[in-house]
Amino acid sequence: MDAPLATPCNIQICEVTCDSFRIMWDITPEDSARSTHFFIDLSRKESRDPNRFKHRDVPTKLVAKAVPLPMAVRGHWFLSPRTEYCVAVQTAVRQPDGDYLVSEWSQVVEFCTGDYAMEHLQQLLDKAKGSAGRLLKFSVFYRNQHPEYFDFVRGECGGLMRPALKDISGSHGSPVNGKLHGVFFSCSTEFDTGLPPKDSPYGPQRFLIPAGHLLNPNISLYFADFYCMYTAYHYVVLVLAPVGSEGDTFCRSRLPMLDLASNPFLTYTAPQRPGEEPLFCHASDVILEVIFTEPVSLDQGHVEQIRGHHQLMSLTTANAKKDPSCKVCNISVGR
Repeated sequence: MDAPLATPCNIQICEVTCDSFRIMWDITPEDSARSTHFFIDLSRKESRDPNRFKHRDVPTKLVAKAVPLPMAVRGHWFLSPRTEYCVAVQTAVRQPDGDYLVSEWSQVVEFCTGDYAMEHLQQLLDKAKGSAGRLLKFSVFYRNQHPEYFDFVRGECGGLMRPALKDISGSHGSPVNGKLHGVFFSCSTEFDTGLPPKDSPYGPQRFLIPAGHLLNPNISLYFADFYCMYTAYHYVVLVLAPVGSEGDTFCRSRLPMLDLASNPFLTYTAPQRPGEEPLFCHASDVILEVIFTEPVSLDQGHVEQIRGHHQLMSLTTANAKKDPSCKVCNISVGR
């Protein structure tokens, strides 16, 4: 009768990305020499059921041929970004009759996957470029809110709209979600008027600021996300950060930088002759969500009542979940 396999111990997780990790453990030379397979039991932390399925046809128990440790575990079909997981391992020897001699399960170890890396965001950016459409001129950025918000800014913040933490809407792996602070603006316009829409999902008042205050040669422009919410509309999240600012430093190592004068989403074209004004353009076929990383003073623009008769609350993107089945805006890593 074969000697029993020792229980794996001292489980270590390393080189964690948004959809992969490496795992290793202490194993005796004797067990290493005769092990033919490793069993990996992987589940989300919130579910303690070891037989839980993330998708109907993908089990969380993984069977792999024994390889030198650390062993790579990767697969976007069962790993998602920024997600806490529990993992345990067994070693096994396949018997001539096809059955397995297995060790006891190791202790359970917890770890959390990471954000999208730059290469993943570049894939998302490439997809977004195909949906951007033609560029339309615009002249103002705007921020829709309720009157109470603007009253608070005037009374408690000295007229400064201060950066707030980005919510978790959009792609779960976007590095800005829940980490980057900013003031959120729109710039989309109506085709027939070239003006901001008459309706708003965020409130009946609108702050408008000349585009040049937020978009100029002293600003860095970054791509942060591309997503939809089970609709035909797609959203592109962009970050505007003054050069050298804390926001610029945060984005520079995490997000693809865009050329202000040549990109498919949001452009600034410098005046060609004395006396001319800069030209500002936005993409026509996606909805842009613009994050400005520094405080913005109400004195730089003005607040007006939105002329629409109703507010489209169903269109708000606050903490909205991305459609994981959309072939237009998903990439082959965790959603």
